Amino acid sequence: MNKEKEKEIIAKFTENLNQKEKVSELAVIGREKEIKELVYILSRMLKNNPLLIGYPGVGKTAIVEGLVQKIKQEKVPDYLKGKIIYQLDMISLMAGTKFQGELEERLKTIFNFMSQPENNAILFIDEIHLIVGAGRSQGALDVSNLLKPLLSRGEIQCIGATTQAEYRQYLEKDEALTRRFSNVVVSETSFSDTLMILYGIRNYLEVYYELKILDEALFSAVKFSQRYLTTKYLPDKAIDLLDEACGRIRGEM
Repeated sequence: MNKEKEKEIIAKFTENLNQKEKVSELAVIGREKEIKELVYILSRMLKNNPLLIGYPGVGKTAIVEGLVQKIKQEKVPDYLKGKIIYQLDMISLMAGTKFQGELEERLKTIFNFMSQPENNAILFIDEIHLIVGAGRSQGALDVSNLLKPLLSRGEIQCIGATTQAEYRQYLEKDEALTRRFSNVVVSETSFSDTLMILYGIRNYLEVYYELKILDEALFSAVKFSQRYLTTKYLPDKAIDLLDEACGRIRGEM
């Protein structure tokens, strides 16, 4: 495959997180421990692929963005300096692939790019459970079977993210895949860390909604989301509650 076609596929089905205009500094609030764990795992010789496992909304993607921020600031060991993290868009990747060969060609191109040392690439797959059995409707292609040998030979480094439920349902049974990863359990942010995150985003919300947000509103967003939104998780539920409250106020003005 020529370089132009490769560039087209990489641009269409992955996102270079290092090139995002803003990788929020909020990503590191309360997550230094998990970011350090990513650094330790990525620096290993064996099982050097981190797998973030946590409930929806606890900030798994934000932790990866926090790592990107550290890389851009060169606050990482020499091994990780200059590394570029590409996020795979599994939904777009699988869309419109009527035949197994189309999906396989896209994946081989992406994996080949990620495996080239000069590209300094680390692959990030959110919802990584989707790769187990993905493409079977196109003729029994399992994406994980393309990835496993590359991981086992150390040709690709990969960061995965999934929930506890989906890990147990899909990934845990695939020992050939999971033994290539080192798990990082991501818990909810604490009350105080969530409050710090809300302090950090307050200015953005004030500019967007043209409102003044008091400290009491931030405290209440954490307190009441924790008390009443019991099926959701911090920090996401507190952010949602604050955003919804601002939207309602603007809607009544």
